[in-house]
Amino acid sequence: MSIKKVAVITGATDGMGRVVAPHLAEAGYHVVIHGRSQERGAEVVGKITEAGGSAEFMSANLASLADIRRFAAELKAKFPKIHLFINNAGIGTGPEDAPREFSDDGLERRFAVNYLSVFLLTRLVQDSVIAAAPSRIVNVASDGQQPIDFDNVQLERDYSGEAAYCRSKVAEIMFTLDLAEELKEKGVTVNTMHPSSFMDTTMVRQMKHAVVESLDVGAGHLLDLALNPKFDGVTGRYLNRGVDMPANDQCYDAGARKKLRKLSIELTGL
Repeated sequence: MSIKKVAVITGATDGMGRVVAPHLAEAGYHVVIHGRSQERGAEVVGKITEAGGSAEFMSANLASLADIRRFAAELKAKFPKIHLFINNAGIGTGPEDAPREFSDDGLERRFAVNYLSVFLLTRLVQDSVIAAAPSRIVNVASDGQQPIDFDNVQLERDYSGEAAYCRSKVAEIMFTLDLAEELKEKGVTVNTMHPSSFMDTTMVRQMKHAVVESLDVGAGHLLDLALNPKFDGVTGRYLNRGVDMPANDQCYDAGARKKLRKLSIELTGL
């Protein structure tokens, strides 16, 4: 099978990403499966190649800025053109009353993994995405959203896993809107979405929450935004279960987005 297009999907060894990846291969992409487990990565790659598709596994720890840089460098060296980039990996709220956790760099873990990794990884590989234009970036966010308190970004006060998660997702949406504006003349669309609520994922099981919606439903919404020609040229949107709608008000606050950009550059050393 000749490789015509490249798709990268983070968090593809578990949950929704594991469901989505084979469909990307069926759509004709060579799929880069990101995760942390070599064993689970090999399982996903095996499923794709057995069905006649093309895929490979690449590992990275998204709680480590250094490992994100290594991963980005490997991606760029191997793939001068990336046609579809899906930031799907993330961690949930955790169990109620769980203590504040830290990334490898000493940052609040949910902000680091759910947002800063998306910011840094996407910024580092965006030249490969631009080179593949027309191309797409899709960031998987959530309808769980809370405005960021810029005096307490790391939640050193009044910590809760829910607040950490919801604020990290607002940051991700703010970055999506910024990047969409920046890349709109370069043939790259950048959109974000909430796939479905309380799907059968590790994230939801760790929350001890009942499963509400099917993984297939969420995967369908993600695949639609990633692949459907109806989204050609559509950029800077937040879709909730496939419906274009506004995100949290802070996402559209130019001053807040400027503060987040400055902080993100400082924290990642970009």
